[in-house]
Amino acid sequence: MTVRLATLKEEKNCAVIQGDKESDQTADKSLFPCIANKSELTKFERFKAESKYLREPLETELENESDHFSNDALQLLKFHGSYQQDNRENRKKGSSKDWQMMLRLRSPGGKIPPSLFFALDQLSDQLGNGTLRATTRQAFQMHGVKKENLRKVIRTIIKSLGSTLAACGDINRNVMAPAAPYEYGGYPASRKLAQEIADLLTPFTAQSSYLDLWVDGDLRYRIQPNKAVSKAKTKQKQGAVFSGDLNEPLYGSTYMPRKFKCAVTVPGDNSVDILTHDIGLVAFTKKNGTLKGCNVYVGGGMGRTHNNEQTYARTADLLGYVAGEHILEFVQSVLALQRDYGDRKTRRHARMKYLLHEMGFQWFKNELTTKYFQQEIKPPVPETKKKLKDYLGWNRQSKGIWFVGIPLLSGRLKGNLKKGLRKLVETYQLEIRLTPNQDILLCNIGDIQKSSVKRGLEVLGIEYPEKVKRLEKHALACPALPLCGLAVTEAERALPGVLNRVEALLKEMDINKSILIRMTGCPNGCARPYMAELALVGSGVGDYQLWLGGTPDLERLAKPYLQRMPITELESTLRPLLKSWKNTGASISLGEHVRNLGDQAISSLLTGGVHEP
Repeated sequence: MTVRLATLKEEKNCAVIQGDKESDQTADKSLFPCIANKSELTKFERFKAESKYLREPLETELENESDHFSNDALQLLKFHGSYQQDNRENRKKGSSKDWQMMLRLRSPGGKIPPSLFFALDQLSDQLGNGTLRATTRQAFQMHGVKKENLRKVIRTIIKSLGSTLAACGDINRNVMAPAAPYEYGGYPASRKLAQEIADLLTPFTAQSSYLDLWVDGDLRYRIQPNKAVSKAKTKQKQGAVFSGDLNEPLYGSTYMPRKFKCAVTVPGDNSVDILTHDIGLVAFTKKNGTLKGCNVYVGGGMGRTHNNEQTYARTADLLGYVAGEHILEFVQSVLALQRDYGDRKTRRHARMKYLLHEMGFQWFKNELTTKYFQQEIKPPVPETKKKLKDYLGWNRQSKGIWFVGIPLLSGRLKGNLKKGLRKLVETYQLEIRLTPNQDILLCNIGDIQKSSVKRGLEVLGIEYPEKVKRLEKHALACPALPLCGLAVTEAERALPGVLNRVEALLKEMDINKSILIRMTGCPNGCARPYMAELALVGSGVGDYQLWLGGTPDLERLAKPYLQRMPITELESTLRPLLKSWKNTGASISLGEHVRNLGDQAISSLLTGGVHEP
């Protein structure tokens, strides 16, 4: 075998990513270069500050005839919801690159109204590559948009009551919530809170820049917050939360050090991967369904860089419980703390997880409560056990109303399925909701419509949407090649084959349990691979790091065991491990089996050792 064990640096990171709670005693307490210690602005931070609130040079370059944007303009383009890409498979020596734009939407909780879906479907066919992709953050992405068509595409999205503002860039990203449209329990309150957080953390002047660039400044499309959000926003100009810039009270002219991510859920529902966000909120409700308060988690994040021990995945810490009337104030206070103290020099080290881990949990809590958030943070409320929910199949939404969850491996919507769903949505005016598992929910189906929708799905080959191949059910993959500029190898296109090969191994061993598998083309973690029981993380062309030991319900980080495993050696690498699992009866999950065996035994099994349980 030619696999290589994880390096000492990777093994060191294993300890870090497990969330060493003794970091308060051991961390180096010196601050990173940041706003709080008045560090000199780096070139990129100065560029953001001089961009006229995310406007120039993007506005100028939208008017030229070039088929692509300059590096400066594309950095701003991200804040407007787009990445510039080129199709690597179309590269030819001596020819210019096949430049195209990827667009990502802002859709809190994954909500896509019928009119917006119609617009996206048509735009993807006419001005994109004919597909839509549901992301792991509950938003649609479009691919293949040419620069000359970008303004038309974004204008159409906005006029169809959608938005791409802040879907990418150094800013709060799409806010996640359980996609299930249940009208009972804490679900309505969690969806409402996700929308409120998205509106609360929307930039002020940058939103004006956005509307100026894409819809000629039409203020009818400005986001209109509710009373609770408007009240909380007044505090963005007060105390330590105030950036000092009246034009951009919360963010300031340099915005965030890096991306910022929030998620809301209800007790027991871990569809949103609650431990992987900068802020995770578990919402508790009163008997009347209104928000009572939230357990608050802080400091999670997946992104890392190979062979760089300064970067690591990290699960969030449970900070405590905050009353419902103060939760919006809490969220913007945490964001403001990260704005001021996050690393402004080293971008790969700029997420809030590094601040919290390296300065320490107690430092973070003290700084938050003494400067930014003056309300009480109580001890956390007990939660029911977290469970990864997928909502596939038919579910009762409320009395007389249904929704149906449709599996969509890797979130790619194309061909006959895309056309068929468009017809169903159009005929019955169904709302779509996207799940963090990259599946699609068709919602608001009346009792009388149910049989017709069911027949329509059967025509598309979806007779029993809840009956999915066991490995496909919760598997995730990022897009990777050929469009993602960060990918070093395949993910989405390779996932079906990988799942088939692992399934064949399970059948060979007569193992009846499933495995939570995730796959990415690079270490940045878009498909949240480090929470999986088994993850393949691209480390070279056809090579992957092998991560093992997460849980089926996303409660623990995995560890890296192999640094470079050729995908051709997948079966020979996994067979001894799966055999050892089988020999124990496979009564527990693979992740628990890995944890029980220990690192030395697992490494021995993966590299041809003789260890057997």
